[in-house]
Amino acid sequence: MATIEDVSRLAAALPDVVEGTRTGHATGLHWAVGTKTFAWERAFSKADLRRFGDEPVPGGPILAVVVEDLGEKQSVLEDGMPGFFTIPHFDGYAAVLVQLDAVRETDLEEALLEAWATVAPPDVARAFLGGG
Repeated sequence: MATIEDVSRLAAALPDVVEGTRTGHATGLHWAVGTKTFAWERAFSKADLRRFGDEPVPGGPILAVVVEDLGEKQSVLEDGMPGFFTIPHFDGYAAVLVQLDAVRETDLEEALLEAWATVAPPDVARAFLGGG
């Protein structure tokens, strides 16, 4: 189980990360490198909730994290790690959702690192990851 505070702590450990607050219809915290967001709080809209129908709605805070591409998204979802899922609104979009109440912190940390590496400048990512 993880919290938004865990997300903030893990994201802050990555180079050049800025935490901010989204406004408008999609409110909540987000984490970015420069202008490129890699993770954000993602509350369900009324339309999202309707699409669940009779299925249980994941509870607690929900985080969206970008992935490299749709193939990576499929791979993450097929791995069956607790807490990782998607909804129809994200069809065709390279991101997955994470139910913080269900995810292991190590899986969250890995997802944030991979999301960060997807949007970070290549030289910064290489230096941090030990490849340059």
